[in-house]
Formats: sequence, structure tokens, C-alpha cells
Amino acid sequence: MKKLNVGIVGYGWVATAHIAAINATSNAQVTSIYSSREHSDEELSQKWGTDIKSYTDLDKMLSDKTIDVVSICSYTYQHKEHTIAAARAGKHIILEKPMALSWDECKEMESEVKKAGVGFCMCFECRWSNQFLSSKSIIDKGLIGELHYGEVDYLHGIGPWYGQFEWNAKKSGGGSSLLTAGCHALDALLLFMGSDVEEVTSYDTKTKSEIFTPYEYNTTSVTILKFKSGKIGKCAASVDCLQPYYFHTHLFGSEGSLLDNKIHSEKLKSDKSKWSEMSMKMLDSGDVADHPYQLQFETFFQSVIEGGEMPLTGLKEAIKTHEIIFAADRSAESGQSVKL
Repeated sequence: MKKLNVGIVGYGWVATAHIAAINATSNAQVTSIYSSREHSDEELSQKWGTDIKSYTDLDKMLSDKTIDVVSICSYTYQHKEHTIAAARAGKHIILEKPMALSWDECKEMESEVKKAGVGFCMCFECRWSNQFLSSKSIIDKGLIGELHYGEVDYLHGIGPWYGQFEWNAKKSGGGSSLLTAGCHALDALLLFMGSDVEEVTSYDTKTKSEIFTPYEYNTTSVTILKFKSGKIGKCAASVDCLQPYYFHTHLFGSEGSLLDNKIHSEKLKSDKSKWSEMSMKMLDSGDVADHPYQLQFETFFQSVIEGGEMPLTGLKEAIKTHEIIFAADRSAESGQSVKL
């Protein structure tokens, strides 16, 4: 079977993780890279082990009929422009998170992708992690009963020791703590609890540490979600915490609870005096090289080949998660709850 050819849009830190993961799949390979900077075809090909043609003109790359898929790794403020251009060129799309910097942009992108009839994969790759796939399986099998409360928090100090700090600290770069990084946590909460959110209430604040002074937006937020089913959830997003990376997950059910990689299950007759620990590969790093892109991309390429929809992280899931994120940011700004 012929492999799908993939073009990369934006050649930065995230793109290096995408390229490695794409080339590691069985059904696709990177053949083109667009960057605002000039690169040598020979050096790129040697570095990545496939024949790569470099472009400094995006339209020229998108006009290449041999390219089946584009992976958009550009700055967030460029996502709308690049996604719409790729859709109109008939290319299937992988889009790095977050989708865009406003809800209106997200809706415009959704419309263009649907109109073009191309496949779409949102890089909420944490859904494809061993930790979250295992957690979802435990929930679906009813081992902790029916969920009524859940909290998933993204706690990761993104300071000047990270390459993206300079642009991420700008309002026009990161947007908000929930949008730029906490989106992974809110998306995971929806994975576990469902997406029938009817109201959100959010508050945000900012550290007094001088390290994070360049941020143009509040760097810690807490969002409470009320679901139509009666469930409630909480998502904290902090990019100004001074601590090790922690993706906190705590889910409460009618038959037990799940805390990170630990479980208590009445159905399994768990010992009430201590947690039972499970063997999971934990989400414990903010380095994109450690993110579970490969399984996500392999699944997406297979859906493109078969003409089906991308499961777990397709357009429908991307739109719902971002709708709630932008509602939460409106709530934090206005000081009032926002109904969806």
C-alpha cells in the first residue's frame, strides 16, 4: 500500500515531534516542509530519513498534488489562515493545539473543513496516551460505577526555560492559561465525563513571581463545569506554578474512584485502607518528544485511507472542547457564569 505524503507547515519545536511520529507510522511519511526560513532539502532529507522538499511559499507547497495531508505546527495566530488554505487545497489536516485564538475563528475553520470534505485531526494527543486510554477503559467497564464528579488539572510552569516562552507569554500567542496549555486537561475531563456541558464558571489570577512577569494574561485559572446530566467537574490550568509537571486526574464514581494511576473499586473488592496502583505510562512531561502522537497519527492516516472519521480527536471533539474553553475565558473576564 502506498504511504500518504505529509507536508509540514511551520518548522519549529513541535514540528520535530510531529515529523518523528509521522515517519514512525506504517502508513505515512513527511515529504515536504514549509517554513518562513530557508532550509536545505539535502540536510532535511538526511536528518529525517525521507526525501524532503522545502518551501518558503505555502501556496506552492499546497499546490503539490502529491501531498495528501498537511500537519500544521505554526503559531496559534496563524492556525486559521493555514487551516483554511489547506482545506481549500483539498489536503487532509492535522492541527496542533489550540485550534485558534477565538471562537469565531474556530467556527470559520470548522465551516471550511466541512465544505472541503477533508479529514481533520486535532492534536489533543493526550487522549491517546496509555494513561487516559486505560482510565477511559476502566470507566467504560463500570469498575468505578457512574461518574458524578471529576477534576483534571494541568499544572506546568512554562517559564523562560522553555523555547516557546517568548511568544506564549503574549496574549496574541498563548491567549489564556486554559487555552494555551490547560486545553489538554479540559479536553480530558470531557473525555471522561461527557461533553453535555450547560454552564461554566471560571476565575483566574496571576502569580507575584517576577519570573512570569512577561505574561500578558492571567496565568492560573479554575473552571467549574455543570453538565446537563447533573455531573460537575473542575479544571485548573496553571502555567506559572513552580513545581514538577503534574497532570492531576481524580474521578469520583458510584462504585469507586480513580486518582492518577491509582484505583479504588467496590466492584473489585478493593482494600478500603489503601489505593491499588496500576501500571500505566503516565503523562509526566511537557516535552513534545514524549507526547503520544504516533498512535494518534497512525489512527488518523488509517481513517483517511478508509474514508472514515477520525475517532476521539476529530473535528467534532475539537469544536466542542474549544467552545467550552472560550466560554470559560469569557466567564473569567466578566466575573459571571456563561451558559452554552
